[in-house]
Amino acid sequence: MAKAPVIEEKQLRHMLKVAAVTGESPTRDVALLYVLYGTGMMLTEVATITVRDYLREDGSIREESTIRAAIAHRSKERPVFWVNPKVVSALDAYLATRVNLRHGVTVRKAAFRGLDPDGPLFRRADGEPYVLTARESSSGALSYSCDSLSQVFRRLHLQSGIRGGHALAARRTFAVRLHRKGYDLRHISALLGHGTLTATKKLIDSDPVKLADLVSGVI
Repeated sequence: MAKAPVIEEKQLRHMLKVAAVTGESPTRDVALLYVLYGTGMMLTEVATITVRDYLREDGSIREESTIRAAIAHRSKERPVFWVNPKVVSALDAYLATRVNLRHGVTVRKAAFRGLDPDGPLFRRADGEPYVLTARESSSGALSYSCDSLSQVFRRLHLQSGIRGGHALAARRTFAVRLHRKGYDLRHISALLGHGTLTATKKLIDSDPVKLADLVSGVI
């Protein structure tokens, strides 16, 4: 299976601009892109993280949170950090839209910004939660996917002229960008929830960095 593409900064900026003016839920789509490309989370994790995973009861942001084992890749708990200003700004704009549309709100307006803390952080355009699909392998092992959210992700790439933008593109791009900045495999692996450094190395290998970019920044 071919590796997912690495989405370069110029491509991502264009995709965000297009997402902001198209689709049924532009603020959600922009937030989705920022979260996926800014945290390295899996689509199934994004579909199942809750408002409580992002917000404290008083409405402030949990700068350091946890992707719980029950929803995490490989069922292994790992940290997630809500500290990137662009990611946080996009998420806050989306949650404000949710409140205005009354998607997953409660009567406790002062708690969790009026949103159901145990409900999903991301919802469909109609306000309903995303649903995971279980698949059983020949060995009897179960795996999960979120086809509806995957379709959103593919659409966001296709409408921007980016081919092959499937679910792992953001995750690989996240890893490659960290590696380009000089961060070691151990830290990148911890953020991705990989079981071995080899898995992280495979994700980063064949980085399509342009030789001209290397020379342009050498001095």
